[in-house]
Amino acid sequence: MKILQCMTNHMKNPIGFAMDYPVVSWIADSEVSARQVRAQVTVSSDERMTQILWQSDEWENPDSTGVKLPVELAPCTAYYWTVQVWGDQGDTDISPVNYFETGKRELELDGKWITTPWEDKTICPYVRTGFCVEHKVKKARLYITGLGLVWPEINGRRVSDEYFAPGFTAYDRWIQIYTYDVTGFVDWGENVLGVMLGNGWAKGRFGGSRRTHTKTYVNDYYLKAELRLWLDDGSEQVISTDENWKCAPSPILFDNFYDGEHFDEGRVIHDWSTAGFDDGKWMHMKTISDEGLGQTEDRLSLPVVVKSYIPPVKVIRTPADEIVLDMGQNMVGWIRMHVHEPAGTRVRLSYGEILQDGCFYQENLRTAKAEYIYISDGTEQIVEPHFTFYGFQYVKVEGLTGEIDINDFMGCLVYSDLEETGMLVTSDQRINRLYENAKWSQRGNFLELPTDCPQRDERMGWTGDAQVFSKTASYNMETYAFYTKFLHDLWHEQQKNHGMVTHVVPSLLRESFTESAFWHGGACVWGDAAVIMPWTMYGHYGDVTILERQYPSMRTWIDWIMGKYVDERGLWSGGFQFGDWLALDGKGEDDRYGGTDTTYIASVFLRNSSMLVAEAAAVLGRTDEEKKYRQISEQVRAAICREYVDQDGRLNIRTQTAHVLALRFEVVEPEKRQVIVDDLMELLRENGMHLTCGFVGTAYLCKVLSEAGLSEAAYQVLFQKDFPSWLYEVDMGATTIWERWNSVLPDGKISGTGMNSLNHYAYGSIAQWMYEHMAGLRENEPGFKSFTICPEFTERFEFVDVNYRSPKGEIKVHWDRVAEDEGRFYQLSVKVPFDTTAQVCIPGERDVQILLPGEHTVSYRT
Repeated sequence: MKILQCMTNHMKNPIGFAMDYPVVSWIADSEVSARQVRAQVTVSSDERMTQILWQSDEWENPDSTGVKLPVELAPCTAYYWTVQVWGDQGDTDISPVNYFETGKRELELDGKWITTPWEDKTICPYVRTGFCVEHKVKKARLYITGLGLVWPEINGRRVSDEYFAPGFTAYDRWIQIYTYDVTGFVDWGENVLGVMLGNGWAKGRFGGSRRTHTKTYVNDYYLKAELRLWLDDGSEQVISTDENWKCAPSPILFDNFYDGEHFDEGRVIHDWSTAGFDDGKWMHMKTISDEGLGQTEDRLSLPVVVKSYIPPVKVIRTPADEIVLDMGQNMVGWIRMHVHEPAGTRVRLSYGEILQDGCFYQENLRTAKAEYIYISDGTEQIVEPHFTFYGFQYVKVEGLTGEIDINDFMGCLVYSDLEETGMLVTSDQRINRLYENAKWSQRGNFLELPTDCPQRDERMGWTGDAQVFSKTASYNMETYAFYTKFLHDLWHEQQKNHGMVTHVVPSLLRESFTESAFWHGGACVWGDAAVIMPWTMYGHYGDVTILERQYPSMRTWIDWIMGKYVDERGLWSGGFQFGDWLALDGKGEDDRYGGTDTTYIASVFLRNSSMLVAEAAAVLGRTDEEKKYRQISEQVRAAICREYVDQDGRLNIRTQTAHVLALRFEVVEPEKRQVIVDDLMELLRENGMHLTCGFVGTAYLCKVLSEAGLSEAAYQVLFQKDFPSWLYEVDMGATTIWERWNSVLPDGKISGTGMNSLNHYAYGSIAQWMYEHMAGLRENEPGFKSFTICPEFTERFEFVDVNYRSPKGEIKVHWDRVAEDEGRFYQLSVKVPFDTTAQVCIPGERDVQILLPGEHTVSYRT
């Protein structure tokens, strides 16, 4: 027996994160036992585990995917826990000591809100305060927040390697407090706490209408911080923000997420955050009212960090005589640059996704300048931005006085600190590239929140994109904590909009703000993120906490629709809808909404979401509400059939997406499904087995074909090489998923600049089908306590290999196509983790094998 991984609230040893109550989970493995028969969780107030606060019954068998700790939590306090697991053969193991530490919880953050005294609100400041410590420091914590971004240092050292604190929230509802362990930063004697401030989401040019992209929340910088020291004499010392803090202009001349950052090395104030520095000429900060701001609360955002480094693959001299770095991969982050230029030299890096006619190109970024300007002071430096990021493959370099050296540049890949959990490899390199493109788009767009795109003047948390990709994302990475924060903001936005889900989260809209419906909310699919995403997280991870947190949001979304938009027919009609966004079957080339009736799409999703709310109510023991929402779902299904399905079961909407949705969400009676299947196949054949679906239908097309026993048809759609298809993008050199099927035309020209991202993960939802049907892996019970492996074999692959670290442990699926004299057969190898079972079959076969934990090989002849 070996306990491999322990987590608290789906994070490893979190400090300062919000938690109504802690939920612990673990993964165990055993070479001798198949089942966990007992487990005991112990919680202590000390690391030696001697001051026991709670201990579960030794003879209980709690679920390893989530155990609530019934411990009353105090603010600013560390807790330690272990788990001991027993197997059915008597083997046992006890975990190392794990910990979590609470943040401020219900306590107010000490200190005042302060801001710079200058009339010019564009100046990015250094801010600092000095303090003296007269005893040895046992423990030190910095609790800090602000609007826009904070970059804290103590005694000349950054306190953390994360960026863009304190994150992006519905600022008029809540602002996050970030907690840092700074015990090793504070010395006996004189010390300095310093903070550099940047614009970020709250203060900079971000969001709203493209016409202006004016700042949405605040004009001023806001800073509030509390440094709390626990000293060896038993006393505490608190240093907090007030009018005695001082400020001076920083070398950051300009910054925002869209346009980049300008940095003047000659304006750097050396040692500004150290005790020996004389700040006598600095100005005092002033206090500022918190009117209009939400309350400060402990963080939910995962850290945004540099996850890896990518060197450029080559330097290009373009036909326009430009010097351009090619990173070989569309990525998100920035360039770290070694500079040694004469004083006053202005080096400019411009970021773009694609070349046009061999030259640097940025027009698809719309108004975003996406640049980094560095002004040298003549010294040798390693430089990179502080308060911005870029989406790019190509970087134009201007201003160097000598020959460019490729070794002076390094790409920093930046996104939220998510652990990758899934890997899929096949014998077909194009399919591998497609899968990797989906994963790269996830990396690029999972920076603080699930964004639509990371490069142009948008970069917002569009709920529809997040919803259709959420299952794929959860195979690829550990997403539970990441989506918990996103859904927390979604519920905040719902509450201030009377139950309506906004199209982007956070919405960037104050309660008094009036904007077009496109930027506001209430559309199906996008709004259904409130229901589908929590249900997806529960099914994938097995932790019911997400349903308990989000059930009010789930229920309120359905109630809002029913009270506002359900007509006399029982259908959801009226209000703004995105339709089957960017589908190819609309009325004309400029029709972004597709050809599928929007009332039909909305009503189908109302049918599905109300059923999921009923399922969630059942899990939570809310019997009356389960009955209510099941009844709504069935009533809407019947209304859809009356309006859109004839007596033979045929839909009166002739689009692929309409048929896909009817099958995926069980709109028609079982005996009529085959008619829908046949008509869908006819529509595909009419289009040469190419899809015409948009964001809505694409997510489910191959899945419904597989579930109808038409695996080969699904493979035909997947393997199409010309437009429109996934492999068209791959063959055109894409390294991420495009926003449009034709973002780049066959001649290499970009198809348009108005809305054309080359890093947009929505169509990457095909990777879910790869995991679940090519490899055949899907959960039967929440958290993969039991699961199915039912691969859809095809001669198109010699092998398919999946490795997925599930909430219960590592699952491996590998199948090979093997030729013999007697014919072909497929050999399936499976690893089933401890404390689970797998049902193994192949489509069309009745025989199901139940596999216990361990490694197994099964052969199937064709």
